[in-house]
Amino acid sequence: MKYILTPIMIMMMSFSAMCQLVINELDCDTPGIDDMEFVELLSDTPNFPLDGYVVVFFNGSENGGNTSYFTVDLDGYATDVNGLLLIGSNTVSPVPQYLIPENTIQNGADAVAIYQGSDFNFPEETVATIDNLIDVLMYDTSDSDDEDMLAIFRAHPDFASIEQINEGSSNNTNSIQRNNDGTYTSTVPTPRQLNDGSGVSLNGVQITIAESQYGEGESFDIAFTTEVTVTEALNFDINLNNFFFNNADYTGTTALTIAAGQNSTSTTITLIDDSEDEGDEVAIVRIVDLPEDFLALNNNLQIRVVDNDFVVAPYGIPTNPTFGIVSSTQPVGYYNSLDGLADTELRQAMQEIIADPTVVRAQTYNDVIDILNDADQNPANSNEVWLVYSEEGRAKLDFQTTSDNDGKWNREHTFPRSRAGYNSIEEDNDRDGINIFWVTSADSLRHGNSDAHALRAADGRENGIRNNQHYGEYVGPEGTLGSFRGDVARSVLYMTVRYNGLSVVNGFPDIDGQLGDLATLLDWHRNDPPDDFEMNRNNVIYEWQRNRNPFIDNPNLIEYIWGDQVGNNWNLPSSSEDLELLGVDVYPNPTTDRIFIQGLTHQAEVTIHSAQGQSLSSYTIVGDSEIALDLPKGMYVVSVNSEGKVKTVKLVVCK
Repeated sequence: MKYILTPIMIMMMSFSAMCQLVINELDCDTPGIDDMEFVELLSDTPNFPLDGYVVVFFNGSENGGNTSYFTVDLDGYATDVNGLLLIGSNTVSPVPQYLIPENTIQNGADAVAIYQGSDFNFPEETVATIDNLIDVLMYDTSDSDDEDMLAIFRAHPDFASIEQINEGSSNNTNSIQRNNDGTYTSTVPTPRQLNDGSGVSLNGVQITIAESQYGEGESFDIAFTTEVTVTEALNFDINLNNFFFNNADYTGTTALTIAAGQNSTSTTITLIDDSEDEGDEVAIVRIVDLPEDFLALNNNLQIRVVDNDFVVAPYGIPTNPTFGIVSSTQPVGYYNSLDGLADTELRQAMQEIIADPTVVRAQTYNDVIDILNDADQNPANSNEVWLVYSEEGRAKLDFQTTSDNDGKWNREHTFPRSRAGYNSIEEDNDRDGINIFWVTSADSLRHGNSDAHALRAADGRENGIRNNQHYGEYVGPEGTLGSFRGDVARSVLYMTVRYNGLSVVNGFPDIDGQLGDLATLLDWHRNDPPDDFEMNRNNVIYEWQRNRNPFIDNPNLIEYIWGDQVGNNWNLPSSSEDLELLGVDVYPNPTTDRIFIQGLTHQAEVTIHSAQGQSLSSYTIVGDSEIALDLPKGMYVVSVNSEGKVKTVKLVVCK
């Protein structure tokens, strides 16, 4: 195909060739979580359009192999009145014109380069090249020189003498700045300012909001303050919209003016209290149209809008569990093929159900976020997830997206990745929903990475504390009730049946594919039977993966594979033996020395069992009654039978 260059195109190409564009400043490493990193470009003419340019970051480590790991396409952007374009995260001040995620820029020995081209020319892991190279900065944080990448760039005649510039040791407070003679200095960062102190002085605008969280119906003030008193009226607009949070969710003035001779203004925003459960939302306060001689010192401030219309489930949280309210959604006959089987035949038949490649689906690791938002939803607050181990609710919006895990929740593999041998792949970054999936089988061990039956919402820090410890080594945070123990036992044992190559053994092995301790997990399973929370979880995951955890639907199956029924034939219990639910309350739960039973109108038989099913004591009561207990700390099951109906409650006794 032939291309015809119009006079305008020729003029643009000539202008581009005459205009020098360089890397003016780089801050690749900052104290803490590296959220203040940036790269700054400089054109030798102001307001220079950057269409046709791309910035590429290269990884010079041995594993990185001098290949690209992040690319910024500059189409649609331009430098400012001083010829500067700042690229960085929203935590950088002044706020960059081009925003990238926090902690993106690697420390070194690495390189950042400007090319003429687009991001399509540099897919991830593209080897560094000098083709269409405009400028390059090789840098490090007190690392050895990357000789092979230096050799790549020195092949370009304009960079034959390029050196690797040291910003400073790890967690330094410096940036690398280009001098007017083309050399570099490592010194105090100066984002959105010319390195020699010249240029137009821009007036910064600071946004101030008292709190970062408000509830529906509340009002809050947003103040805007300039660094220097304005000589002419400054008019600008703000916007709070973000996804489903829009103009219908708030009222207040959004067209603002700082009058001449003043340096501040403010507006009051009122959050509308509707009757819908929209879930907690995030409003993003942003200035959208500052004149070119102003800049935003901060912007895109997030305000958590807490919805007071959250839903409470009809079943209990794991530390105050209920039983029999949530029914299994297993298809009729789902487990029929297990009847009459024992030992390896029973296990194989179970695998053929839960790993059937014609039925079962595998989702991506990022899809698991959506699955857990439903499967681990806090029964007491639909806007939260329930955290395994720490036994508490956490806002769904507080999912961890950076290296900072304080107050955040993330995805915990009950069967750790490092022990199982599965890891994420690039496609796991997709969050493409329930209808896009992989075909999977018993040999698809990699899919264990995103099997939601063995992934739980967990406090970020507690997840790190657990790390890849075996259960028994790890028993949960001190002071918690251990309501998670049966849940994680059943999830781990599910994995060993679902995937070939995994097993649970006694002790604490250091062998790939093995996890311990089997004796501990059996004890946890027996003392913490499946409750309504876990059954609901099983139902939600079944909708996504088209398989179930059989040890939740039929807890006694565990005894036939690992426990005291090994060698005996399994037979499904008859549903005709199920009793109608009795409408009474048993409280308090947890308790110390007594329980109250309320709602009885006739005589009832009350039986207290150990978690293993052993009958410990029984009582005959008439009407609402109090029962004194003399039980050690632990989990128990209370059954109340009256008029052919039954209420079963898992009781926690604390001392």
